[in-house]
Amino acid sequence: MTVSAIVYAERGVTDYDDFDEAKAATGTTWFRVTDPTREELERVSSVCGLHPLAVEDVQSDVRPKVEEFEGNTFVLVKAARLASGETSFRGEVVTQPIGLFVGDDWLVTYSASDLDPIDRTWRFVRSEDARVLQRGPDFAAYRVVDAVVDNYFRALDGVEDRLEFVEEEVLEETDVEVLEEINDARRELLALRKILWPTRDAISTLARGDPPQIREATEKYYRDVYDHLIQQVDLVETYRELASGARDIYLNSLSMSTNEVMKKLTVVATIVLPLSLVVGLFGMNFHGSPVNMPELVWPYGYPAVLLGMALVSLILLWHFRREDWL
Repeated sequence: MTVSAIVYAERGVTDYDDFDEAKAATGTTWFRVTDPTREELERVSSVCGLHPLAVEDVQSDVRPKVEEFEGNTFVLVKAARLASGETSFRGEVVTQPIGLFVGDDWLVTYSASDLDPIDRTWRFVRSEDARVLQRGPDFAAYRVVDAVVDNYFRALDGVEDRLEFVEEEVLEETDVEVLEEINDARRELLALRKILWPTRDAISTLARGDPPQIREATEKYYRDVYDHLIQQVDLVETYRELASGARDIYLNSLSMSTNEVMKKLTVVATIVLPLSLVVGLFGMNFHGSPVNMPELVWPYGYPAVLLGMALVSLILLWHFRREDWL
């Protein structure tokens, strides 16, 4: 879409159309690269000396990381948001890579589309806030990374809301939709876990100040981001345990429901069994001999059998109710 270049210092912010002039200007140069053409990307890479492997990584779906190259430090993070209805799943974590190339007095940010963390920091710089004008490119990179990490909390809040709903529903019903909600939450947590763990390791490198482009005064800001990532990792693990617990409760509830059904079927079968025996016995209709059933010719045989069957049924029902099977 566009490549924008600004140079900012204590005196203010200046826009540049020529990349070489922007790179040579006094102050901190920021190249904002958003969905560039191949020629634009090659031009920025040539001016700033970006490594081809780093440029390839930021255009691919690779893990968040930090790599040091000659003259700059490459930081790759992933913007994440919780989206619904974009695929067959009702909810999923959608990610998009953000590449930051931090030089001694310049910064290059790359994204395939306009993203809020970059846009927010860009507006902050253009507002000529003294807090950023007096600092170098490592601080502007921190502002982008911090905004990315803050958005992880929003995604985790969405998963938390789903888990709260699931915990209430799983105790009330064993509908298959509840299990789908649990599986969706587990899928989202797994996706966030794949992002947070490597991001935490990458930011720890910046928090220690290992790259020479990270000034000592900026390290404490990256340590703050690192603390947020530790908190988010802990939340993911906690939510994963809650999701597993909700699934176990669902399966136990489903098993108990099945047991209740089987118990009722057992009661019905137990009552019907002696009745079937009586009906089958008296249904043989052998008569005419002293060794055959005399009840077949008894005038009260039929009502007596019905009364006996009813009595047996009542006795069995009383027994099962006393045993709390009914």
